[in-house]
Amino acid sequence: MRWRGRAGSSNIEDRRGRGMALPVGGGIGGLLLVLLFSALTGQNPADLIDSAPSSETTATTGAGDDTDSQFLSVILGDTERAWERLFAERGAVYEPPVLVLFTGATQSACGVGQAAMGPFYCPADRKLYLDTSFFDELDRRFGAPGDFAQAYVVAHEVGHHVQTLLGRRDPGVAMELQADCYAGVWGHFAAQQGYLDPGDVEEGLQAAAAIGDDRLQQQTQGRVVPESFTHGSSAQRAAALRRGMEAGRPEACQ
Repeated sequence: MRWRGRAGSSNIEDRRGRGMALPVGGGIGGLLLVLLFSALTGQNPADLIDSAPSSETTATTGAGDDTDSQFLSVILGDTERAWERLFAERGAVYEPPVLVLFTGATQSACGVGQAAMGPFYCPADRKLYLDTSFFDELDRRFGAPGDFAQAYVVAHEVGHHVQTLLGRRDPGVAMELQADCYAGVWGHFAAQQGYLDPGDVEEGLQAAAAIGDDRLQQQTQGRVVPESFTHGSSAQRAAALRRGMEAGRPEACQ
């Protein structure tokens, strides 16, 4: 992707390396939550608890100096520009989400988020949560390297934010596939702006297929159980992303 030199988003909250603060309000309830998380993960509770009363107060707003945060800031900014235009064309105003970068674990309005969960969107606080170590997993474990593959991951979570703004929050495979399609709508915008390099589309499709339920189940349990799918098969996820990229309209994702 051609991302260097473009304006990034300021809607970045950097909590990396700061430990996990107690939930808002702190107190015994927050401490018990931290101790429970520690028991489940084997981590030292002292490593999880931040000295400040809230993870919000320890966050650094805006992109940092490292390549990951700068890249993510630009990609988030691209999604903002794409969806602002698409919403405006439909007589609406796009309200961008905040991207929270964290290390290991962090508190969200939806509960404790941890790296093992992968990136996620919390509709309760309208924030995306991402531990950038997931990109290493995407490359090494899932065989889906490349910056456009990483951008697709962010655009998918932004897709969930778009669903929240439009009033759709019915968890299930259909919702995940729609978020993939919305990621493709952003990909169409990126292509129109000349941001993509040859092979980027294939990178995105490969990433979507790599994290399909059937492939993940085959890797982890040696068999595929379609009735337990939560995000869709590899073929379904790649097809949804392609549909959005080819149409460039959110209506194609209904």
